[in-house]
Amino acid sequence: MSISRKLLSELAQEAQAASRQSYSPYSHFPVGATVLTADGTIFAGCNVENVSYGLTICAERLAVFSAVAQGHREIVAVVIYTPTLRATAPCGACRQIIYEFGPSALVAGVCKSDHRFELSIKDLLPSAFGPDNLDTL
Repeated sequence: MSISRKLLSELAQEAQAASRQSYSPYSHFPVGATVLTADGTIFAGCNVENVSYGLTICAERLAVFSAVAQGHREIVAVVIYTPTLRATAPCGACRQIIYEFGPSALVAGVCKSDHRFELSIKDLLPSAFGPDNLDTL
């Protein structure tokens, strides 16, 4: 699926809006993310922190899990908004989750400045562990 500049802009705007719903009283780092599924449906997520930190969920995973909970299993793009001067890439756990449902997904990062990136998940997670690795069992 080819993703137009207009659609990427819409995903970025929705990711920024999602960041305003973030529950981040400990890090003060509100993140928003949007996921585009193969059929064009968009899901948003924000980070939700917990005082124990280990129970925190990232915006990217929340968006992917929301898509999966609604029956969508194929992710074509993820856009992440961070309130920083440089766009921030997803953490390792989020990269693994994105790869699970979008091994060819585009991952884009946007922020409060003009800095941005667009990379494939394979660029962000080279030599990824995926379902094909279990075929040798």
